[in-house]
Amino acid sequence: MGLAVLVLGLAVFLATHLFVTRRDARAAAIARLGLTTYRIAFALVSIAGLALIVWGYGHYRVHEWIGVWTPPAFMRHVTIGLMLIAALLLAAAFIPSHIKARTKYPMLAAVKTWALAHLLSNGDLGSILTFGTFLGWAVYAFIAAKRRGDLVTPAPAGWTNDLIVVAVGIVIYLAVGFVFHPVVIGVPVFGR
Repeated sequence: MGLAVLVLGLAVFLATHLFVTRRDARAAAIARLGLTTYRIAFALVSIAGLALIVWGYGHYRVHEWIGVWTPPAFMRHVTIGLMLIAALLLAAAFIPSHIKARTKYPMLAAVKTWALAHLLSNGDLGSILTFGTFLGWAVYAFIAAKRRGDLVTPAPAGWTNDLIVVAVGIVIYLAVGFVFHPVVIGVPVFGR
């Protein structure tokens, strides 16, 4: 049952995020519902999809684990390194900086890095479905954003914001590694 709920959650989450890339349909929905109602509906459906993913994956891990391949042990270290890059990109998505300007779409780059990192170190079916779906979506969304010519934030003067991005990214990285991942996911990142 957990795997089915996981797949349903991925479908819901993916559908809402693919809908956003269809600008004509999105504009029509905003015209019909109003921007605030559209944003609330989008957020609620996205949260519902994410909740299904989390619950389904948790149930799957405990009751339905299906191994597909066994990643080499060193991939764990590769994943840990890539997650630092993902955390820095995540921070850059919210803070104007040279890092943000250079990467153009740092949130999508963060998702791609996060998903790839986890695909490298997880060889079970649920992980492959979850992280593969997110990686595929992020690649598609990046291509769609480039084709649309979405505005890219110009780099600010000076490098102060880049230092802030690095500091915030490191805090995110450490918080995820030492608190979120072991407590919420149940898998320790450091020191095992």
